[in-house]
Amino acid sequence: MLSSYRRTGADLPFMDPRGYHGVAMEGYFWRLTHVPSGTVLIVLAGVNRDGEGATWGTVGIAGHPGGFSRSVAVAQAAGDRRGIGVWAGEQESTSLRADACSLFVDLGADARLDVRFADRVPWPRGAFGGIGPAQAIPGLSQYWHPHLLGGRVAGRARLGDREIELDGATVYAEKNWGRGGFPPAWWWGQAHGFARDDVCVAFAGGRAGLGSLQVLSTSLVVRVGDEVVRVVRPLHPMRVDVGPRGWSLRARTARHTIELEGKANGTPPHALPVPLAAQRRNLEGAAAQYLASDVRLVVRRGRRTLFSGVSALGGLERGSS
Repeated sequence: MLSSYRRTGADLPFMDPRGYHGVAMEGYFWRLTHVPSGTVLIVLAGVNRDGEGATWGTVGIAGHPGGFSRSVAVAQAAGDRRGIGVWAGEQESTSLRADACSLFVDLGADARLDVRFADRVPWPRGAFGGIGPAQAIPGLSQYWHPHLLGGRVAGRARLGDREIELDGATVYAEKNWGRGGFPPAWWWGQAHGFARDDVCVAFAGGRAGLGSLQVLSTSLVVRVGDEVVRVVRPLHPMRVDVGPRGWSLRARTARHTIELEGKANGTPPHALPVPLAAQRRNLEGAAAQYLASDVRLVVRRGRRTLFSGVSALGGLERGSS
């Protein structure tokens, strides 16, 4: 019964949302921020089910500076039902392999990454993940969970003609999944690279729900030191404005107030793929992500300001499927 329940996309309270559920699309995402060199790398992977229930995979890697981006659709993919574990590739080769402590990507001699993670800062233990109590509702069109809010990277990558040393970079990782793939439109953001290396912010939003019952929802997560604050609209008051002027979020809980302003800093966005699960193909360029954006963050507890600062290496995305 539990396996059948999880195949709807849902998880019971205190269950680990990271594990593979078996819905149409399960996306895994990593973001590596190396502040001294101003380098940002992202890796994406999808374990997708076609119309007959067979799995196939999406793998992509992109980096800033330089504008490098490459993605492929692969014939096979699988996810671990316990914790983070994902594999994607062809019969005789591996395009991507990942677990909680490492990530390996090979999309050719000029698109490779091999890193390990130490001093990891996982999602704090609690009843629910990134979207709060909605995590337990079966059949939602979209679920989201930022499961790694920091950690120290060791390893290297090669993107095009650049050999990149990533020792000392900071890692962020999340997972999103749903029975219908991506929503018709969405917004997303994440940032490390503030003056304090123990600060992380991430948000994701779009139209989601059950069948024809759809609402505009957004989840915003902030880590400041040992404290993690989660705000979920419509459960909490939140104002979201995503448009030509940038990304703006204002959120409030009983104890905290969070303000976020994000703007692209002039570099063009990376055009990232979105899997069309039933068709066994990727929709190229559906997501426009700025890998190095300006993100201003203010977090208050009551009248006390816990953190106020700016990162020039934030990620901001708008997408449409």
